[in-house]
Amino acid sequence: MKSLLIKPFANFVKKQTANFARNAVKDQQAIFKSILLKAVHTQFGKDHNFQSVHSHEDFYQQVPIRDYESQRQYFDRVKDGEANILWPGKPKYLAKTSGTTSGIKYIPISTDSIGNHINTARNALFNFTSLRKDTSIFDGKLIFLSGSPTLTTVGGVQTGRLSGIVNHEVPSFVKGNQLPSYATNCIEEWEQKLDKIIDETYDQDLRLISGIPPWVQMYFERLLDKTGKNTIKEIFPNLSLFAYGGVNYAPYRNTIENLIGESIHSLETYPASEGFIAFQDTVDHQGLLLNTNSGIFFEFVPAQEIFDAHPTRLLLPEVELDKDYAIIINNNAGLWGYNIGDTVRFVSKDPYRIIVSGRIKHFISAFGEHVIAKEVEQAMTNVSKKYHLQINEFTVAPQVNPTDGSLPYHEWFIEFDQLPENLHQIAKDLDAELIHQNIYYQDLIVGKILQPLKISALGKGTFQRYMESQGKLGGQNKVPRLSNDRKIAELL
Repeated sequence: MKSLLIKPFANFVKKQTANFARNAVKDQQAIFKSILLKAVHTQFGKDHNFQSVHSHEDFYQQVPIRDYESQRQYFDRVKDGEANILWPGKPKYLAKTSGTTSGIKYIPISTDSIGNHINTARNALFNFTSLRKDTSIFDGKLIFLSGSPTLTTVGGVQTGRLSGIVNHEVPSFVKGNQLPSYATNCIEEWEQKLDKIIDETYDQDLRLISGIPPWVQMYFERLLDKTGKNTIKEIFPNLSLFAYGGVNYAPYRNTIENLIGESIHSLETYPASEGFIAFQDTVDHQGLLLNTNSGIFFEFVPAQEIFDAHPTRLLLPEVELDKDYAIIINNNAGLWGYNIGDTVRFVSKDPYRIIVSGRIKHFISAFGEHVIAKEVEQAMTNVSKKYHLQINEFTVAPQVNPTDGSLPYHEWFIEFDQLPENLHQIAKDLDAELIHQNIYYQDLIVGKILQPLKISALGKGTFQRYMESQGKLGGQNKVPRLSNDRKIAELL
């Protein structure tokens, strides 16, 4: 009954999404004007002379690109309860997130911007089900593996993790189907929470699961242990969609599909505390549709310029395909010239589709190679397919000073579900894949500045114990794919 009622609205969303895709540049211009006008009398607007900004050139003359730490004076005033600082009034929520250099960050979510998070998630799901001509997932249960919805009050504003905040805004048509229960979702300790989720879900008619791939994998493994079944499909025969975001699914796909027992549809999204940036709008083409009509005005900086004093700031018509850009956010929650730390690559300009290529701070360039997350993930995906490997997790770090006095190298810490016998050949193939993708790495290998990469195989559960030791087990937490130092390597 529910799927029949939703079907016409899902079809409407699909048409609307296609229309937004066609009008991206026009919509971006309109958003730029509207958010500037609304924020002109805020403290930030006064400090940066918004009243005299009439063009993008005026804007970047007045508003530099900065990260959280560089704008902390404004964020701290919002956190302390002051109104009209970055956006009119006070935020509806503060999204609490941890930064690598800024400690805990408090990202404002306004009444104007909450729709960006909630409506975009809804539209991504409706658009996908309409494309598949199948809305039957809404007739069963939907499970969201997320952070705790427990909120605290900071400066008079409800504050918590983004995934927890979203729990308070779930549309009514989903609430009756949503698992786990609110009480279980509030459990902070991941292991305890996971056991309770399993108790509440193992006998339900699960149709959709959403979450970070490594935590979904852990849920599936525990579920099989509890039930004694061989595959997830034996437990949930109607499971048909895996929705995920924040992590590249490719390195986990083989393992998760083996646990499920077959391939199921997947829906990729790109949510962040700063805004819902993009989502998969097609089943036929690579990339995620940039969310150009939802209160965010985007700028793009060539990745190699992001730390320059005056970097190039491009708008949509100026970007080029297959180049890495730092993505800059200006939005209707009061983020201005805000560097979220991600790099993206356009794979299409008609419509504007992107892939997430890495993090500004997550790379290896100990020797000038500038290897990024997309490259190591693509290498791992290709080699995993070749050898039918099941990878639980991996990360890469440079070994600058090997104790045996040999040449430096990249060390790949890999947790295999089952340890393969041919590690040496796997390492050779990974190295060949990386050489193929990164010319600087190729030069260093050919010039014998670096020796070929080495694999350090880790026992099962190593990454889980590492994340637990850092207080980051479960929820939306992710293992960095790359480090330019050996902090994580030594802890592992």
